[in-house]
Order: sequence, then structure tokens, then C-alpha cells
Amino acid sequence: MYFTRQALQDNYLLLRFKQILGFMRLAIYNTHLSYIHEGFPPNMDISFWHKLGLSFLVGSAWVTLSTLAAERFGSKVGGLIGGLPSTVVVSLFFIGFTQSPSVASEATTLIPITQGLNGVFIILYLLFVKLGFLSGLSSAIFVWFIWVGILLAASIHSIWVSLVGWVLLSLCGYLVVEKMMNIPSQSGVILTYTAFQIAGRALFGGAVIAFAVLIGKLGGPIIGGIFSTFPAMFLSTLIITYRTGGVEFSRSVAKALMVSGSINVPLYALVVRVSYPWFGLVYGTGIAILFSCLSGYLTYLFMRGRLH
Repeated sequence: MYFTRQALQDNYLLLRFKQILGFMRLAIYNTHLSYIHEGFPPNMDISFWHKLGLSFLVGSAWVTLSTLAAERFGSKVGGLIGGLPSTVVVSLFFIGFTQSPSVASEATTLIPITQGLNGVFIILYLLFVKLGFLSGLSSAIFVWFIWVGILLAASIHSIWVSLVGWVLLSLCGYLVVEKMMNIPSQSGVILTYTAFQIAGRALFGGAVIAFAVLIGKLGGPIIGGIFSTFPAMFLSTLIITYRTGGVEFSRSVAKALMVSGSINVPLYALVVRVSYPWFGLVYGTGIAILFSCLSGYLTYLFMRGRLH
């Protein structure tokens, strides 16, 4: 019976990965046909490589900081840091730098509702990870791809629609993880680190985020649009915390990560939407970062008092 159940689970995972890879292969193949006529690589100027390198550095630092904080100070602190704006700061800044602050302002339209869908990603992971780590991760990724694909196909251009979707998804997500799931917050885990282990963690986290940025550039309008919103920060954090603390520690970090991310990233995007046209790229980014410091502190007070 165990062998049969394990075999069914393996077949389920294989099917999910094949469906995801098949979708990506089809979209990239169609994009490749257009590159034959338009040239390859598309718009790969020096600014993109700067963005890719900076995304790797910021992502590696943020993943390392959030996972070390979770292991040292507990799941609430680690999840809080992981949910603060990181790679979105780089992305919006480079859009404003290579195009214009107004274009970067408009690029924030889908960020709120997409972050709400990233909360769905976390919920699915929380639900299915008890069946196995790969079950939780593959189910979350598969459903996330479907919903984000539907979202992009809907061609939402209204910030108000995005805000309503964000509020509804975030509230429902919070109620599900806090009121319906029994996921208590956890204190830190006792670990000792070598310099090689910390460097490997940084390399892994940065590589996952840089890969998502690269595919977002190379993948064309379909894959590129999807990977531009891929929760790479969440993914790398969940993998590392699972390996170091086990299933329940990873679930507790994921809960805090979802709450922090659903609050702080959309708020950062909204401040950028207003501040970039009014104050320009540099001052607008500074204002948005300062506001994120305030929202992060208020989020911590909320999590400390409301998350059990």
C-alpha cells in the first residue's frame, strides 16, 4: 500500500511538472519564431545586465537575511523581512531609469493583485506540504501559473480593479491562514553556520531570483509577463527554511511571509505610482523606501499582536 501511494504521488508530481514545462516550451517556441525575424536577444542592452546583476545581489542578500533572521529570531521576524520590498525596488527603478518614471508608475498597476495571488501560492503550499515538500511546492507553482496566466489574459488596466482584487485576496488569505489553519509561529532554531553554507544560501537565493528575471526578459510576452511577477523570493525562502527547520518551521515562516508581502509590496508600489511622476526617479524611490520602513514597522506590530 505504501508503494502504491508513493507511486501515485510521484506520478502526480511528474504530471504537474510536465504540464508546467509544456506550457513554457510552447510559449518560448512561439517567441523563438518571432526572434528569427526580430533578432536575438531582444533588447539585451547593458542596462538589462546591470538590472540582472543587481537583482542577483539584492535577492541573495535578502533571502540570506530573511532566512537567518527566521532561524535566529523566529518565524515572524524572518517572514516580515522576506515580505519587505526587495527585487520590486530594483525592477521599478530600472523601468524608470531605462524608460521614464511615468512608465514605471504605470507598471505598478498589476502589482497589488499579483501580490494577492502570491498569497494564494503560499496557501497552497501550506495545504499540500504535509503530503511532501515537492507536493506542496509543485501544487503551489502549478496553480499560480494558471491564475497569473488568466490574470494577464484578462488585460487589466485599472488600478482600482487591481486594488479591489488585492484587498479581497489578502483578507481572505489572512483569514484562512490565521483563523482556519493551525499554524503557530515558532521561535528560532539552533544552528551553526560555516562561511561556505552562508555563501551557498546567498548564491542559491540570488540565482533563483536572477533566473526569474532572465526568463522574464527572454520569454516573450507570455512567459515574460508571467515570470515578471513570479514569487521567486517566496520560493527560495521556503526551500531554505524547509531544509534547515523542517515542515512546520517552513509553514510558520510562510504564514508570516504571506502577511508581510501582501501588505508591504503593494504599498511600496502605490507610493512609487504617486511619487515617481511628482518627485522623479531618485527622490521617488527614496520616498517609497522610507514609507516601506514605516509600513514594515507597523506590519511587525500587527504580526506581533495578531499572529499566534
